[in-house]
Amino acid sequence: RVQLVESGGGSVQAGGSLRLSCATSGRFYPAHCMAWFRQAPEKQREGVASIVSDTLSTQYADSVKGRFTISEERGKNTLYLQMNNLRPEDTAIYYCAANPYWSDLCGLRADFGYWGQGTQVTVSS
Repeated sequence: RVQLVESGGGSVQAGGSLRLSCATSGRFYPAHCMAWFRQAPEKQREGVASIVSDTLSTQYADSVKGRFTISEERGKNTLYLQMNNLRPEDTAIYYCAANPYWSDLCGLRADFGYWGQGTQVTVSS
């Protein structure tokens, strides 16, 4: 059974940094797709970053390019999102998402079958 558990959220001031983690369990094929999404109050969920596990190809939302970095540590079965130079508009619940069995068409517009419970990130000005 695939499970995703996020951690690392918190409250920071603008300009600060946080690193989110997503611990995974269950069976993942060597080539799989993972991503981070976020949802702010009264806004639609949006894709933040995605990564293809075998090629390490990444995709980022324009709003986070140059500030956020997605990575995966296979030995620890963990997905990360390093967030630097945080802004108040980054405030949201951040979710980890996975497609454990395929990586075709991996990206922010992909349909993901597995989701974590989310972790809150709050950035104050």
